[in-house]
Amino acid sequence: MKRLYFFSIRSFIGPFIVTFAISMFILIMQFFWKYVDDLMGKGISGTVILELLFYISASLIPLALPLAILLSSIMTLGNLSEHNELTALKSSGLSLYRILKPLTVIILIIATCTFFFANYVIPVANLKWHSLIYDIQNTKISSILVPGTYSTQLDGYAIKIDEGGENEFKGIIIHDHTAPNEIKTIRAKSGKIFKSATGKEIFFELKKGNVMEELSPTPPVYSEDGKVIQSKNNQRPARRSTFEQATYKIDLSGFDMNSSREDMFKDKHEMLNVFQISYARDSIKKHSKGIVENFIQSFKNDQPYFIAEKYGKQDSLVIPEVKSMNFKEAPLTPRKIVRFDKLSNEIKITAIEKAQRKLRNRNERLESQKAFVVSMRNDLIMFMIEYHRKFALTFAIIVLFFIGAPLGAIVRKGGFGAPVVIAALLFMVYFVLLTIGENLATGHTVTPFIGMWFPTLVLTPIALLLMRSAANDRPVMNISGIKSIFKKK
Repeated sequence: MKRLYFFSIRSFIGPFIVTFAISMFILIMQFFWKYVDDLMGKGISGTVILELLFYISASLIPLALPLAILLSSIMTLGNLSEHNELTALKSSGLSLYRILKPLTVIILIIATCTFFFANYVIPVANLKWHSLIYDIQNTKISSILVPGTYSTQLDGYAIKIDEGGENEFKGIIIHDHTAPNEIKTIRAKSGKIFKSATGKEIFFELKKGNVMEELSPTPPVYSEDGKVIQSKNNQRPARRSTFEQATYKIDLSGFDMNSSREDMFKDKHEMLNVFQISYARDSIKKHSKGIVENFIQSFKNDQPYFIAEKYGKQDSLVIPEVKSMNFKEAPLTPRKIVRFDKLSNEIKITAIEKAQRKLRNRNERLESQKAFVVSMRNDLIMFMIEYHRKFALTFAIIVLFFIGAPLGAIVRKGGFGAPVVIAALLFMVYFVLLTIGENLATGHTVTPFIGMWFPTLVLTPIALLLMRSAANDRPVMNISGIKSIFKKK
């Protein structure tokens, strides 16, 4: 049996190494074809190219490994069947499951190593090559602004545009979080973006917009004995201004090309392992919940009813000496009811304009809060997609092996002819299912778990059917049985 195990492993290792090398070469060439405009004509040294190639090779393994496993398993079992070696092994009393036992152990080892590699090595490789390619692109700011989505690649800023390209955009929203005690939001109907000659600043030339500035909550007031006299935690001073044309500067001096460029990418979902993703997920949920609660409370503070209700609940905050003093109740005077239709036209216009301004400001605040909540939810979805991707890749390798091995035994063809065609078609199906599942998860149609495990859930029954057919030397589909259903009596 040891000779059989050694023979099976030797038959598999050779095709696996060859197919893995070919797959990596094809994927690397595809990467260079995508970034050829950024790499050519920049005077980049060979050392930088080799460094980029090294990091890219590590990040492309999740795509190359399933294809190599599928193709090598088809070639191995196809060679054994083509030379009647598989038939001889079966005639000696060995089942297909027993023949595949050593290869199954090898696949389990590869799948386990792949998980640890994807969890600890690939995030670092993604961080390195993203920062390196960002440096090579010479900090082209307009490339990070994607219409319809918030860009947070500039530390301390969240920038969104509705449409546009190159350096002219429409519907610009800039959230400035650089000041720790102030939240600033700039909106403009249109604008242009420029980069300074030194490369340390970028300028937004904005037209027809407004600026909303909201300060941090004021601290509570305490008495000498440490008790709260008056709490103002929910009071957030704010101001609003409009402009016809303005220039907004964003400082980039903190982004050092050599040392601090990686800080821009280290919090992205692709650069974290499963433990860091779990921590980031909990932080996002807690942070978004707190922001929503504060936003609701700030809306309540604008209503007289909730203000009166809050002060009515603050009897316990009053100093006992003040509470024990006897105050005469003020005489109640009946409030005079004023009918709107009895007011003068001038007062009516003033009241309507004031109500319109108040509603307009509230609508803008609601839209900004809605966009923030949607952005936080999208970030949470992307973190969970990357979380399940690492586990789904491990099981996908196992499932593709149990699809390729019985297929090789059924088609009875080895070499690089029919196995390459079959593997290419099957891998295309796997890649399409993976893309569909990821797009459904990103679009909130299904959960990230279902989206990333979608290819495995679809291909697992096919693998079981092929293994059963190959082990029992039966056709995959009983065509004669299907014909008998439609046969006339």
